[in-house]
Amino acid sequence: MALRSIWKGVIRFGGVSVPVKLFSAVEDRKVHFRLLHASDLTPVEQRMVDPRTGKTIPKEQIRRGLEVETGDIVMISPEELEALVPVPSRDIEITRFIEHGRVNYQWYDRPYFLGPDGKGEQYQALAEVLAKEQRQGIARWTMRKKRYVGSLHEEDGLLKLITLRFADEVIDARAIPRPEGRRFEPLELRMAEQLVNALAGDFEPTEYRDEYRHRVMELVNTKALGNVYRFEKPKQRRSKIASLADTLEQSLNQIRKQHSG
Repeated sequence: MALRSIWKGVIRFGGVSVPVKLFSAVEDRKVHFRLLHASDLTPVEQRMVDPRTGKTIPKEQIRRGLEVETGDIVMISPEELEALVPVPSRDIEITRFIEHGRVNYQWYDRPYFLGPDGKGEQYQALAEVLAKEQRQGIARWTMRKKRYVGSLHEEDGLLKLITLRFADEVIDARAIPRPEGRRFEPLELRMAEQLVNALAGDFEPTEYRDEYRHRVMELVNTKALGNVYRFEKPKQRRSKIASLADTLEQSLNQIRKQHSG
């Protein structure tokens, strides 16, 4: 089944226009339970309540406020917020093309596929140039009343647009403490390298799934059929103090045993 696009835009840079359609590259697969009253399974509602009186506050009497450094609450009206909404636009403005791989992982947020909107000659040309020059574009655009910054990539002939977090949302890696303590001995380092190489392989996405969601759905489906779900007790791992060399040796032996089996 063909994917439905969620938005249309035009990539623009230096007088070039590339019409594109935006498709989600990821899908929410979380389990969403309905909240029900235990006595008769009536769906319950969420309401805003004054904690001092316990009374429900009507929607039209609720206002938005934000506490500032002085401790004061600054009130903001819906009209004021609406006046700050970005001007609607279909333009995806490319501000620059940078060397591919220059943006660190912590900047990336949500990926989208871009498909051609129309015959796609410009689309194909842009994808080929990005691949040949090993470049990625830095883009800005407005979508559904919100401003975004993102990174434009080529992959297997397709264009991808990944939203980036803004500068004040990303933690500076220099704030992270560096490891201390003694360095590996040569023997430990060789064993660590052997351990890494023993686990070397390709990334197979199907090997990794949300096991908790899978178990939850197994529970739901089992109960839906009127059967009793048998819960498995998690295996307790016994931790014991061992030298780093012994730990590495045990890990290596375990991996060798798995591969031989």
